[in-house]
Amino acid sequence: MKKSSEVMTKNIVCCLPHEPVVKAAQLMKGRDIGSVPVIEDEHTKKVVGIVTDRDLALEVVAEGRNPTTTKVEEVMTQNVVTCRAEDNLQEVLDVMAEYQLRRIPVVDNDNKIIGIITQADVATRMNQPEKTAEMVREISQSGTLVMER
Repeated sequence: MKKSSEVMTKNIVCCLPHEPVVKAAQLMKGRDIGSVPVIEDEHTKKVVGIVTDRDLALEVVAEGRNPTTTKVEEVMTQNVVTCRAEDNLQEVLDVMAEYQLRRIPVVDNDNKIIGIITQADVATRMNQPEKTAEMVREISQSGTLVMER
């Protein structure tokens, strides 16, 4: 079975909690991604949250908030489910399905971000269409979303 490190995206961008949400939105647009991990600072790179395009739409745009003055920490999900590079990929997929997560940051033993696994990573790097379809189905089930707004 594959490990998380075999499918994760390694070259990721992050933002800081005190930065304006417009920066997170620009990172998403520039990289064509739907989420940006939030780190404590550039030195530790400790994951303290994640902000998604949905967070921006619902918490900033729909609320009429100013994207240049609203801070990332005001709209990010704080209790982020993470995994480790050495974790068995099937176990990670099970966690993603259980919590209905479309993405999961990969961290080291100090909670420093080293990558992220998204649905797209699984779909393009596993060569198992049935497993990918099952994962998408489980993650997308209606019900309460946990960890993502």
